[in-house]
Amino acid sequence: MTDNGNGKRKVIVAEHAGFCFGVQRAIDMALECASGDNKRTYSYGPLIHNETVINDLKNKGIEAVDACMDDSIDGKGKTVIIRAHGVSYEEEQYLRHKYDRVVDATCPFVKKIHNIVEEHSKAGEVIVITGSPSHPEVLGIQGHISGRFFVISTEEEALNLDLKSSDRVCVVSQTTFLVNKFKDFVEIIRQKVYDVHAYNTICNATEERQAEAQRLAQQVDVMLVLGGENSSNSKKLYEICNTWCSETLFLQDSQGLDLSALPSFVSIGITAGASTPHYIIEEVQKKCLK
Repeated sequence: MTDNGNGKRKVIVAEHAGFCFGVQRAIDMALECASGDNKRTYSYGPLIHNETVINDLKNKGIEAVDACMDDSIDGKGKTVIIRAHGVSYEEEQYLRHKYDRVVDATCPFVKKIHNIVEEHSKAGEVIVITGSPSHPEVLGIQGHISGRFFVISTEEEALNLDLKSSDRVCVVSQTTFLVNKFKDFVEIIRQKVYDVHAYNTICNATEERQAEAQRLAQQVDVMLVLGGENSSNSKKLYEICNTWCSETLFLQDSQGLDLSALPSFVSIGITAGASTPHYIIEEVQKKCLK
């Protein structure tokens, strides 16, 4: 952790805050595309869930387009980037057929989940995904399943799963899901079904970030969680921090921070989601120390 103070206000920045490996990899791949001669470059949906980064990429010639699958779009001479969240098998095949160049920026940890569910669903197992049903990563995972599957995000949904004791079940998780919830849901499923293959596919960066956020939230008076409004992992960090620190704020950038509402003597903790660039963290930190 980084610990800075000005005699009045103490600010502690979590060590594992900001871009994770998968996000940094996707950004680097996109920037490489933008540096070439081909100026007609799109990402299939937002490359990552951070509006500031998406706008920066747009200024560099990479536009997020939700309609890449639209038959009316001519893909000749165009490059499309598959976002870090991944896509379904059907979507990927369509993109490769339609566009002259496809750059796959899917996070390798997400790719691993695709391989797991493909293998186990082909073997006749029921797939259970712990995660947000509408999240693009989860939708992409679903698109690699050939049989029955369920998506659960609450304990009630885990308890009400329509499973028979004779079912063979494979459990995977969205990479940014809450670790403790995943473990709890697996135990509930094991009480229903004997044959369960459980894969904790929550990435190490997420686990480290969540554990560190919890420790930090218990040490400070105010906790700041930085992330995009559509960032699932950032919202989960907020949920964790808010459990341990009643004064927890969710911000997209330094403009949302009202220092006048904070006493000058407080200790402030800062953490950030995997899609938050480091310069935003630094801007918030500097503003806190003014």
